[in-house]
Amino acid sequence: MNDASPATAADKPAPPPVWTVDRIRALGAVTDVATAGAIFGMSRSSAYELARADRLPVPVLRVGSRYRVSVTAILTALGVPTDAPPPPPPAT
Repeated sequence: MNDASPATAADKPAPPPVWTVDRIRALGAVTDVATAGAIFGMSRSSAYELARADRLPVPVLRVGSRYRVSVTAILTALGVPTDAPPPPPPAT
């Protein structure tokens, strides 16, 4: 007898997050290499491999043993204006 139950929607891995300009800006001034790689559609291991070889599409900041990537550099590489849009006018 087979005890394996059929796969359900709960068994499927969650889809990767959708990276919008607002979500990228919300990261702050810098982010890690894994997140930068995800924004560019690559795996964590590929992102670190490219970072070590200085081949990531954005400059990598090495801070001690950590790698960081400027969010402004990510936005620039994506062709997005780096200035945040003006806030909406106050409601009247």
